[in-house]
Amino acid sequence: MLLAIDVGNTNIKLGVYEGKELHRIIKISTDSHKTADEIAVELYTLFQVYSVDSFAIDGCIICSVVPRITNRLKAAVKSVTGIDALVVGPGIKTGVNICIDDPATLGADLVVACAGAQSIFPVPCIVISMGTATAMFVIDKNKRMLGGTIAPGVSISLDALTAHGALIPSISLTAPQNVIGKNTDDSIRSGVVIGTACMIDGMIDKIEGELKENCTVVATGGIAPMIVNSCSHNIILKDDLILEGLRIIYDKNK
Repeated sequence: MLLAIDVGNTNIKLGVYEGKELHRIIKISTDSHKTADEIAVELYTLFQVYSVDSFAIDGCIICSVVPRITNRLKAAVKSVTGIDALVVGPGIKTGVNICIDDPATLGADLVVACAGAQSIFPVPCIVISMGTATAMFVIDKNKRMLGGTIAPGVSISLDALTAHGALIPSISLTAPQNVIGKNTDDSIRSGVVIGTACMIDGMIDKIEGELKENCTVVATGGIAPMIVNSCSHNIILKDDLILEGLRIIYDKNK
């Protein structure tokens, strides 16, 4: 079995693969203050709860955007499974031809998402990752990652709005029924949710106009379903895109 681990700023997502089949997804919160031993105990306990045989895991790959926790997580995996985890970074074969000014500056999660998208979906392809940031990256028909756009994430935008507006309430992040809000809460939801959807729709039009081609559009991230439902373009939701990318990259490097 392969253990694929996606470390985000909010959550750590663990995917357990048997061959190419994703057998189980387990999520834990990201806490950079935890020691390797604490993470190991948490992993061991979760494996027990979900009947995952740690001794059957014969490979592990980690993608992390939280450097402080990466080595501790790798040590925890070693303690629980006896496996030396592969960490996505310099020297790892990804299969992604990155054509930006400085490829080293591209986040590991975006590299992995592109690796998964170009292997699963037709190109050209626009990959949308909705997390701390809303990132849109472009893979052309020759499977070259050309670059993309980065905007503040939906949650960050909402937090900034409520933090800096004395009379603006904190609200749950749900799509409103109407664009025209009849109260403050619905007006904020419209601006944040539908406004983000309109931004994505507009950026897709601009990108396709620049490429002079229609693109497959794939979205991933916890907030993606809510936003995509408010978009006018046909966007494929792929929640496990990064886990799939990790599996593909592991196969290239094992």
